[in-house]
Amino acid sequence: MKELLELLEKNSRTTTAELASILGQSEYQVEQDIKRLERDKIILSYPTIINWEKFGSETVTAIISINLTPQREVGFDAIAERIYRFDEVKTVYLMSGSFDLLVIIEGKSLKEVANFVATRLSTIEGVTQTRSHFMLKAYKKDGVIINDEEQDRRLVVSP
Repeated sequence: MKELLELLEKNSRTTTAELASILGQSEYQVEQDIKRLERDKIILSYPTIINWEKFGSETVTAIISINLTPQREVGFDAIAERIYRFDEVKTVYLMSGSFDLLVIIEGKSLKEVANFVATRLSTIEGVTQTRSHFMLKAYKKDGVIINDEEQDRRLVVSP
């Protein structure tokens, strides 16, 4: 099962026939395994990684570190849930270390992202501090090199 998950994580467009061949199973068995993994919420989604900059669509991505005061009975969960429900929020992680939540958000402009942090994130009860870090350039995302224009890096030797 783990091998199936690893193959799908690497390329979710691999056909069930190809997966069955690699795994030495029947197509039917692979299809049933995938359905069960989806039903059990082990497979959550089949994302596509897109180079939006190359496409010509400009977005601003910010990584926000947030300090919180945990709430009685629910700790950080209720605040995290409130934050991850915003459409602008792409990712939320509970962290160890010098801050509590790591939040990744996207917007159309620097002003839009800054406004979201100032008016929506920092005003949530329990949020004690936010620190914004704006992404300047992506080199690799989710294991995929963004601009992998393979070059011959050998030195030219002339006689």
